[in-house]
Amino acid sequence: MTLKICVAQLNYCVGDLAGNTKKIVDAAKSAYAEGARLLLTPELSICGYAAEDLFLRPAFIQACDDAVKQLTQQLAGLKGMAVVVGHPMGTDSRTKSVATQKRYNAASVLVDGQMQATYFKRELPNYQVFDERRYFAPGDGVCVVTVGDAENAVRVGLLICEDAWFEEPARLAKDAGAQLLAVINASPFHAGKGYEREAVMAARAREVHLPLIYAHLVGGQDEVVFEGHSFAVSADGNIAARAPSFAEDLFPLEAQMQGGNLVITGPIEPVRSHEADLWDALVLGVRDYVGKNGFPGVLLGLSGGIDSALVLAIAVDALGADKVRTVMMPSPYTADISWIDARDMASRMAVRYDEISILPEFEAFKSSLAGDFAGSKEDATEENIQARIRGTLLMALSNKFGSIVLTTGNKSEMATGYCTLYGDMAGGFAVLKDLAKIQVFALARWRNGNDPYGTCVSPIPERIITRPPSAELRPDQTDQDSLPPYDILDAIIERYMENDASIETLIAEGFKPADVEKVTRLIKLNEYKRRQSPVGIRVTHRSFGKDWRYPITNRFRA
Repeated sequence: MTLKICVAQLNYCVGDLAGNTKKIVDAAKSAYAEGARLLLTPELSICGYAAEDLFLRPAFIQACDDAVKQLTQQLAGLKGMAVVVGHPMGTDSRTKSVATQKRYNAASVLVDGQMQATYFKRELPNYQVFDERRYFAPGDGVCVVTVGDAENAVRVGLLICEDAWFEEPARLAKDAGAQLLAVINASPFHAGKGYEREAVMAARAREVHLPLIYAHLVGGQDEVVFEGHSFAVSADGNIAARAPSFAEDLFPLEAQMQGGNLVITGPIEPVRSHEADLWDALVLGVRDYVGKNGFPGVLLGLSGGIDSALVLAIAVDALGADKVRTVMMPSPYTADISWIDARDMASRMAVRYDEISILPEFEAFKSSLAGDFAGSKEDATEENIQARIRGTLLMALSNKFGSIVLTTGNKSEMATGYCTLYGDMAGGFAVLKDLAKIQVFALARWRNGNDPYGTCVSPIPERIITRPPSAELRPDQTDQDSLPPYDILDAIIERYMENDASIETLIAEGFKPADVEKVTRLIKLNEYKRRQSPVGIRVTHRSFGKDWRYPITNRFRA
């Protein structure tokens, strides 16, 4: 007995029902031609993940229903092939009010022009970026379908994503006769998540002693990225197959009966490094945000510093040099080496490079404000004016030519407010928003030693990596004038912001009380800034954005 199976690990787009349907049909036809008789598509593949409050609109649910019906008809010619499609499903919007409708996160099995079975997701996640209880009601059923012809039939138990993180849904499928668990998923990436999934699914397979296929999607959707990395585990929990990460793939698998046990086989991609995953996540996040939203290209302020250098390298790997424009905007405090290094990097990456001095505008601002500022010393006000001039120039170029501005601030700066509203925060997409400063340095070094997209070997001048970071908004300024050393700062942010460590715990771990007080106070004070920052790519398990929901008006202090 041999059953060929295919996972349609594809890049779906939220709301593009026709485009997503075509992807599924094309994948099914290709898989069918290769002998596959079961095609698994990811969670909510018909509409993309996550459609958020579109799920609350009856017209959207109806359109998804219509798309599933059309898909069923288009697959009718693939005789004997079962296609599992993820989609939202609701009670009849024509007969019920919005308040009384129920919606489900569903997986339907389409065979020979018919919807053979439908399963409703039982476990609805409501943590981190997930908010599924806002949109869906939990299911309470079990779905086991027989796939293949009489000689090659396998009983497949369907689960959807979070279901497989609990023991009961898998056990119920086993009790209903399942020989194989097929889990369709939409699980956002964060560093290390792929191998965490493998470990949890391996444990689940061992508990019920069934092989398991984990079918995942790939692509960027606003803040989140899905990395693919579909896989299969054997009944004893060993990895049986692993698909590529951060790439579309028609992932082929075979199920064979050997000695009374069902065995899954397929290609096994090698384990990847932490840095490779981070890099590909950032590249895919930029590529899909720019491409799916129809921007012709990107532009960014290139300062000669590490953050803008890293964003430039990511942008070129994501889009190609022809869609990236850089602008150097020197102030009276810009060091000569910043000019030299910015020009050098732009040349290495073969991107358009322009220089626009902000000195005339800066002097004009100071002249206009001279009367009001008379008798006051220069301070952060004048520094912020420079940043806001740069933001205005970049946004003017964006308005004129249509390219989106990539901001260059990192998570360390977002946490502490070391950034300027309407200045360096002005833009459309924050590439490094969830990347701590020490990770910025580590990723820059990694990229200089690797050229994964064949765009440029060693793109970042060494001096950019080794010189002390500076905003260059006043004479002899460095970041550490205002902040603790980055290794200390980032460690406090990770423990306090990402893992909810208490102030007492941080001090007990050896951090100086003054550093803990300063960093935690800055995180609290700058919530209002972060709320006004562009969306950015999530690469940790807790990012500023949907993961972090703290009140701006807030007098609590631990």
